[in-house]
Amino acid sequence: MDLQFVGIDPNTGEEGSPTVWVEEESADLVFQGITAEDALQAKIDKTQWVPGHAPGIPAHETVIRIPACMVPILRKACDEAERAQLRRAAGADADVSGPSGDA
Repeated sequence: MDLQFVGIDPNTGEEGSPTVWVEEESADLVFQGITAEDALQAKIDKTQWVPGHAPGIPAHETVIRIPACMVPILRKACDEAERAQLRRAAGADADVSGPSGDA
């Protein structure tokens, strides 16, 4: 699993460092962020945000905060993820073997 570092909170100090990466193989965005405070988690946990979708935060998920100052970094991460996904699709197309159609 190769991670491409995209950026870190420019206001980070010596401790805590919200960070964004793109996982190369899946093109997923990977975040390190500030754990959401209890009140925010409780609000999210009890609200049905999408009709028909159960409220709550599943045990395998968590809520994090990404500082607003990182919006430009998130845009860059989205662009990098999109490029990684296109590279992956192009690689899958290149793996397809068979007649070229040339006679």
